[in-house]
Amino acid sequence: MNKCLFGDCRDSMRQLIKDGVKVQTCVTSPPYWGLRDYGNDGQLGLEETPEKYTENMVEVFSLVKELLNDDGTLWLNLGDSYTSGGRSRYCSGEELSKSNNLQKTSKSWLETDGQFRPDTPAGLKPKDLIGIPWRVAFALQQDGWYLRQDIIWHKPNPMPESVTDRCTKSHEYIFLLSKSPKYYYDNEAIGEKTITQDNSNRDRDTTRLNNTPGRTKMNGLKTNNYETRNKRSIWTVNTKPYDGAHFAVFPEELIEPCILAGSKKDDIVLDPFFGSGTTGQVSQNLGRKWIGCELNEEYEGLQKKRTDQMALPL
Repeated sequence: MNKCLFGDCRDSMRQLIKDGVKVQTCVTSPPYWGLRDYGNDGQLGLEETPEKYTENMVEVFSLVKELLNDDGTLWLNLGDSYTSGGRSRYCSGEELSKSNNLQKTSKSWLETDGQFRPDTPAGLKPKDLIGIPWRVAFALQQDGWYLRQDIIWHKPNPMPESVTDRCTKSHEYIFLLSKSPKYYYDNEAIGEKTITQDNSNRDRDTTRLNNTPGRTKMNGLKTNNYETRNKRSIWTVNTKPYDGAHFAVFPEELIEPCILAGSKKDDIVLDPFFGSGTTGQVSQNLGRKWIGCELNEEYEGLQKKRTDQMALPL
């Protein structure tokens, strides 16, 4: 364990399945659709349509599901995007000659420092919010996953946007999905501090009123003085740059609760879109093992820098 497999994550996971590998949880953030070219042939995220992107995500996570233990979970971070509003342009012949990415030859991509803007997909209008996260979430649900929760990643320091006809976007989604209706989830490991240390709603003393089904009356509230409460579904975490990475990276504080709640010490954590290796680093720090998959071998140096660091004391 504690290794990254380079190549298409689907091929890597098929080999892991053949080898009989099992993991406890998957924490990952795939390339968002239509936002950036990472310079690799066959990369996910540059599909011509949202439907094709969603289809590819279903294929990826069906393989993740095979690798998961029966009580395993998937924590999936996805961001959304808008249609182009007619602002796409053709790549020049010089641009195309410098690229090995065949999908760039489509005249539907706008290139700006690695960023791409596809034409407005069929069925949508210019300036529409596409709804990629929910499209993928519902498709995974249809494919057999249990869609257990949508968690809001609130970003206090969002990317500035030069828009005047809507709010600046300051959130993304993390979906909690499970392979089975009953799954491992350690709620105490990620409990939040209570505000008043009195969460009486957890332990109400109720009695039936006149023995009438469905009718209850309160017979006094007990003061419990709990120090923690169940974690809420809005997580406030700043985005943070990582030295040497030219792409967005997972904040460590964002994925730590996913790993704590979804696994025990010595369990294996999977990330099929390993990138700079944040999932591996946090897994190690928390006493877990990890497996990563990554298409771009140029990230190996970043990964080793992060995962070769001494684990923090538990």
